[in-house]
Amino acid sequence: MVHHSPNLFLMDDHIASLNSDSKYSPFRTKSVLTTFDEFLWAIIGLLLTINGVFIEVAVPIPLTWPIDWDQIDLYSLGATLQIGAVLLVGCLGGKNAGALSQIAYLVLGLSGVQVFSQGGGLAYVQEPTFGYLLGFLPGAWICGYLAFRQKSRIELLLLSCLCGLLTIHLCGIIYLTGLSLLQMSALSWGASIWQFSILPFPGQLIVMCAVALIAFLLRRILFY
Repeated sequence: MVHHSPNLFLMDDHIASLNSDSKYSPFRTKSVLTTFDEFLWAIIGLLLTINGVFIEVAVPIPLTWPIDWDQIDLYSLGATLQIGAVLLVGCLGGKNAGALSQIAYLVLGLSGVQVFSQGGGLAYVQEPTFGYLLGFLPGAWICGYLAFRQKSRIELLLLSCLCGLLTIHLCGIIYLTGLSLLQMSALSWGASIWQFSILPFPGQLIVMCAVALIAFLLRRILFY
């Protein structure tokens, strides 16, 4: 009969505990952020979301070779940094910070503060883009939830951002469908989808990739 030392079982239990609870475990599911950290990231996310709506993403295109820095055009990607701000706060602050920042943003806008692209106030619910603003809330939550399911990896952050971005567009399309059925939209359903989802999507994908890279580097620097 083979006898196992009790110390071996204690060592196995200790290793299993480290694998499940350690912040370095690839299967970590616990949040490494405190409540104060999440609140701080929520404030940062709110400020980034407000300011991001006014910054259009563009890439420099040189017109000559060798490059003449006086002759460089900026090519618009058809997207603003706002979508990047929503995803970034999810990747860095987690699901609670992401959701809280977007709740605050929506409350500010609907209360009349001019933080939306076309103003603010309760009448903004009739705008065709309002569904995408509503999608910021679940989009940021999903992005933050997935970003902290495992140890920070660039592919995980990319997947988190992609799921968050798709969630935002899904909410926007559902809202556009409702406006179209109620005949509250000046554009047809197909034209609305083309203008607000299909056209900006490639540019938003580029922003999404940049966000994932920035979040990966920052989380490495901040050790979480």
